[in-house]
Amino acid sequence: MPSHVSADRSAAQPPGRGSVDALITQTRRLKGDMDAVRQDTQGDAADPQGRWQRALYDLALHQLNDLDAHLAQLRDGPPPVPAAEPGSAAPTLSRRAALLSRVGSAEWNLLTDDAVWSEELYRILGRDLTAPPLTLDELPSLVLEEDRPKLTAMVTDCLVDARPIDGEFRVVRPGGEVRTVHMMGEPVLDGEGATASMWAVLRDVSELRRSQRAVRESRESLQQQRHRAQTEHRLAVELQEAVLPPWRDSLRLASQGPRSLDIAAHYVPAATTSLIGGDWYDALELSDGQTLLGVGDLTGHGPAVASNTAMLLGALRGMAMAGTEPAQLMSWLNQLLDATDQPALGSAVCCRYRPDTRTLMWAQAGHPAPLLFRDGTGRRLTSPEGVLLGATSRAAYGQAEATLEEGDLLVLHTDGLAPAARLLDLAPRLDGTRTAHDCVRLIVEECGGTARVDDACVLVARVTR
Repeated sequence: MPSHVSADRSAAQPPGRGSVDALITQTRRLKGDMDAVRQDTQGDAADPQGRWQRALYDLALHQLNDLDAHLAQLRDGPPPVPAAEPGSAAPTLSRRAALLSRVGSAEWNLLTDDAVWSEELYRILGRDLTAPPLTLDELPSLVLEEDRPKLTAMVTDCLVDARPIDGEFRVVRPGGEVRTVHMMGEPVLDGEGATASMWAVLRDVSELRRSQRAVRESRESLQQQRHRAQTEHRLAVELQEAVLPPWRDSLRLASQGPRSLDIAAHYVPAATTSLIGGDWYDALELSDGQTLLGVGDLTGHGPAVASNTAMLLGALRGMAMAGTEPAQLMSWLNQLLDATDQPALGSAVCCRYRPDTRTLMWAQAGHPAPLLFRDGTGRRLTSPEGVLLGATSRAAYGQAEATLEEGDLLVLHTDGLAPAARLLDLAPRLDGTRTAHDCVRLIVEECGGTARVDDACVLVARVTR
């Protein structure tokens, strides 16, 4: 290939061979390390973050492979250009040009209209090596129609205004395959400063652009997933806050007179996930003077579960206000969950407290039994029959009764809080608290640690004067 040194500047001196060899060694070592890490981190193809990571590794390896090839050519120097064989218009360039895969070179002489292409450029463009190289006027015939104006503008700026070429366009190979080519070049000036020829290096960047596109698409997919997750989380939180009573302090049902209940409750989120679960609690003073107490848990996380929780609590309150007793209430809740468009499973315990007799009537559906604390000791109430809500359409639920005394402490909780035995061990300390709110705070401090894998609810009711 003829020299492309401009008349107004001298050629740069090549770097020392030893320093380039050291760079090649470092590059190849880094390639090996990168490939090993990539193989060790193969994950789920359906995970947007996993796709994004793999795309980045592939892109990095493409870049390192190209850097290795560029350094090899820099070390060995430009390939010589032997004279063309008699009767052949195509130049035969050295095989050393193949060191730079996907990189070719060309020079177009404006005075003679001759062109010289490297073998690799023939391969990039899918041209027969025996065919003559295309002139600048013929080159656009290989370019995708919508990219031809871009190529024409780059060549015109180079030849007329002596501007360097640096741009990309797409070419169509003989079989119809479209490849992306990056072209860099400069005008070569004669002794009078006029443009005598133009040289260029053309690089097939199709795989590089594919890797970059994969990284971009994976990143966008990951961002969309995160945005969707944030939106769903915000919606779930808003639904939950609308459903669960925001009891910051104890709720005293004073209308019940001297035998009222002091009530407090708390929702404890999981430490290992930001998703909102289906744990709920509720307390409601009913029209007949009795009090509804309940906690429960629906399987799953996110807005759908929060929506089902809102539906369940609305039905629970409506049936309780109508005077439905706990066992029948559980049966109807079970039918409700079984009949929803998106069937769900759930556990629950529901109680009705009669202040005039201090009687607690309760039923449960696959849920931990209430804990009763009295005089510094605690025990689990004996559970009546009851399976998970939504498990079967014709489930039967039993009902139990317990008589409470002044000062008794009733603890309802979901199973994500702590084992019942651990809660019962808190009996002496709970006995020393003054209010239901103090009890809830003690329980949360002891059982609501940072290593929680599930969310939970706790409701405390103390029988007061």
